[in-house]
Amino acid sequence: MEQQHIPVLLAEVLEHLAVRAEGHYLDCTAGLGGHLGQIARRLESGFVIGNDRDGESLELAKQNTVEWAGRIRYHQGRFSELRRALQTFGLEKVDGLLADLGVSRYQLTDPERGFSLQAEGPLDMRTNRTGGMTAGEIVNYTAEKALADLIYQLGEERRARRIARAIVRARPVRSTLHLARIVESAVPRTGRIHPATQTFMALRIAVNEEVEELEALMKLAPELVAPGGRIVVLTFMSTEDRAVKQAFQRLAREGRARILTKHVVKPASEEVQENPASRSSKLRCLEMLGVPREQE
Repeated sequence: MEQQHIPVLLAEVLEHLAVRAEGHYLDCTAGLGGHLGQIARRLESGFVIGNDRDGESLELAKQNTVEWAGRIRYHQGRFSELRRALQTFGLEKVDGLLADLGVSRYQLTDPERGFSLQAEGPLDMRTNRTGGMTAGEIVNYTAEKALADLIYQLGEERRARRIARAIVRARPVRSTLHLARIVESAVPRTGRIHPATQTFMALRIAVNEEVEELEALMKLAPELVAPGGRIVVLTFMSTEDRAVKQAFQRLAREGRARILTKHVVKPASEEVQENPASRSSKLRCLEMLGVPREQE
């Protein structure tokens, strides 16, 4: 089991979050604790809330951040439940909020989680395995047209209709490798990227309601961060980055915030070489203001 994690754009995250020793912070996606531990390391009288919807990842994060345990409070929940995370620990607002939208290597490499198309495992893909629909239920019970639309819209897969037709004809789909073979038979490999990559991504997004949860985050985050506080978001897909960019621009137009990253921040070539997983990462940062200008 993968228990270590290399946090992406770590120096840039800490710079833009501007951690103060007495401040209170919220890491919405604690994962295995990479960013979380480094935020906690810079605190003295303050604390950081480590939130994640994946309870299994949170347990690993606790192990990886034990050195700073006194400065961390843990909470399991979705983005849409973040207000409860603050209330649980007696806070109305925090001085900074971080959201790393990448999927953790632990989730991707543990076959039992069902995210990997390179290892045999159950078609699960739930970040919280205590409830909700699995990827297996979607591929086996969704109507062909609806399945094609899902793969096209969430995976940006142009060959979605052909893939959906092959999946329906091959039902029941039994496992991750079975699904990967079905997709590859319908749309043969033409390059280095496995032809089922976008289909798997679409299913993961659908299973975890990632689009809806990101919308909830962009709505809630400005309400949870105090004036002068920062919102830092790391994205790995163009669709996510576009949603964050548009939400930030809207807040700036309303006079509620100031965008601090006029140009999106990307990893240096040295980081990409050391940690290939950072290649597609982008950082955007926003500073919350007080009362909107028109209300002053």
